[in-house]
Amino acid sequence: MRQHAFARRGFLRFAVGAAAMPILTRITRAQAYPRRPVRIVVGTAPGGAADIFARLIGDWLSKQLGQPFVVENRTGAGGVVGAEMVLRSPADGYTLFLALSSAKVVNASLGDGLNFVRDSAPVALLVQEPIILSVTPSLRPKTLPEFIAYAKANPGKLSMASPGVGTTPHIAGELFKMLVGIDMTHVPYRGGAPALNDLAGGQVQVAFMGPAVSMGLVRSRKIRALAVTSDTRAAVLPDLPTIGEFVPGYEASNWFGLVAPKNTALDIIDKLNKHINAGLADPQVRARLVGLGGTVVANSPADFGRRIAADAHKWADVIRTANIKI
Repeated sequence: MRQHAFARRGFLRFAVGAAAMPILTRITRAQAYPRRPVRIVVGTAPGGAADIFARLIGDWLSKQLGQPFVVENRTGAGGVVGAEMVLRSPADGYTLFLALSSAKVVNASLGDGLNFVRDSAPVALLVQEPIILSVTPSLRPKTLPEFIAYAKANPGKLSMASPGVGTTPHIAGELFKMLVGIDMTHVPYRGGAPALNDLAGGQVQVAFMGPAVSMGLVRSRKIRALAVTSDTRAAVLPDLPTIGEFVPGYEASNWFGLVAPKNTALDIIDKLNKHINAGLADPQVRARLVGLGGTVVANSPADFGRRIAADAHKWADVIRTANIKI
């Protein structure tokens, strides 16, 4: 009888220990991560908004977690090249993607049958921002109504720059064209910085671009801002009207956040989310993000996942209605 009691107690200890092992493994893995440098892949060129936000949050994570978070620019196909690279990477937390609300990325069927919504694991939303409609200074219109009238009187004669085919600034411009009833030629670039350089130089006449890359040129009067795409005026440009004030029903905004490959361990995602949200609450980090024209958004991976899905649906409708090929 005593032998049976010892055996039973031994079995219970084994059972309790076995049940605790997955929890202990998760805790140990989260505590150990990261053991080596982490890559943050950006799908646009250096100097653009995504690149700037990736470097800001990467610097914060490097200081907090004791390993370098290295930004790597993989441009091409409106961010698809970078997204494909990350989603095909091992789901170990060492390759992340600085995602933006790009219709090209969120809606496209990626290489090897990948799908961004299905095959990515949301980590943290960082910031959302309006998009600024700007023109080259030599263009005659000084206000949005004047610009609309000018564009209608000169169909097909204006070139509209964007950071790439299917990016949110591109689709925001296409939505504007569709609702206003104007014709502008889209000129895609590999990122916001080169597009704005050409806007300032007069090689293109119009651009839809985020404030992170636009504000310096707007303030130095190298480009002329006419309106913002968000449903409310931007804090950094409070005197600038929204497009919706003149075009009923118009609204568009950009967001930036980190995602990992599907099946990345939840404890690693939760650890990254916790440290990123701490960074977004840090006064210095927050001030830099707000100074670039963004609104800081600290939320959970699940909340970010819902935002990605909602935007995928919204932009799919615009793409289909405007017959845009991405």
